[in-house]
Amino acid sequence: MEYRRLGRTGLKVSELCLGTMQWGWTADEAVSFAVMDAFVAAGGNFIDTADVYSRWVEGNPGGVSEEIIGRWMKARGNRQAIVLATKARGRMWEGPNGEGLSRGHLMRAVDDSLRRLQTDTIDLYQTHSDDRDTPLDETLRALDDMVRAGKVRYIGASNIHAWRLTSALWTSDKHNWARYDSLQPHYNLAHRSEFERELKPLCEEQGIGVIPYSPLAAGFLTGKYQRGKEIQSARLEGIRNRYFNDRGWGILARLEKVARGRSLTPSQTALAWLLSQPVITSPIIGASSVEQLNESLGAAGVRLSAEEIAALNDASKWE
Repeated sequence: MEYRRLGRTGLKVSELCLGTMQWGWTADEAVSFAVMDAFVAAGGNFIDTADVYSRWVEGNPGGVSEEIIGRWMKARGNRQAIVLATKARGRMWEGPNGEGLSRGHLMRAVDDSLRRLQTDTIDLYQTHSDDRDTPLDETLRALDDMVRAGKVRYIGASNIHAWRLTSALWTSDKHNWARYDSLQPHYNLAHRSEFERELKPLCEEQGIGVIPYSPLAAGFLTGKYQRGKEIQSARLEGIRNRYFNDRGWGILARLEKVARGRSLTPSQTALAWLLSQPVITSPIIGASSVEQLNESLGAAGVRLSAEEIAALNDASKWE
């Protein structure tokens, strides 16, 4: 497993990051422990979660993923070996201040996350999405105070427009506050324009680490879904609406061709396409079983040739 600097920081993270949205949802605690054990055994050190995971599931109050990770780190005694990332912004309690990026919400949210994770410091604390109702300087001042207090080491952003990220960087620079050192965008071979149009050049120019989520397009790029083939999946409707079209099937066909030429699976090839880009730090992989994890781990160390990248880019080009 290769280790890479997270943006301009001195923090070293594994080239694959383990996402934990599934913990307490499609993976129970025993399975979650097994997947994290296997990830660390393979050399992974970067784990990403969020306070809201997985509040959308009936009976799940949110914070469950963080609690499972906290119990796992305590049981394994490995907190110092883990680069721990979590996020805040989503609704975690009732009332008008139960969500957002206000100082009031964030200060309570970070303490709640620290308690659930059973740690005194979060390595990477990320704003889960933009909050246009809260001034950027209020959000960034609160995050800077967390860094100065030692509750947070670095800060990052997710789901934010390039112009807002630019404004945030300018605000931090103006006040000498902690700045966003990472971006967690929605980015994969089948969903390119959102990141590549403006965010990619910004991250390259400003030295921002990029840790894309949904690198396998919610499973579409695994090859599991085929034209005319019925598949049972909780994500089927969303995947069908987004990717079941001529462009999507064309991307999948080219991906499978490149994969066969390298004796890789489509999943590994889609991850390798990301890992072969200098701007990418660590794609976030999800797994509901050790078997799923091991397939994704097969992409570690794989780099595609210029010809392979060009073929995939051509099939997935955007306008």
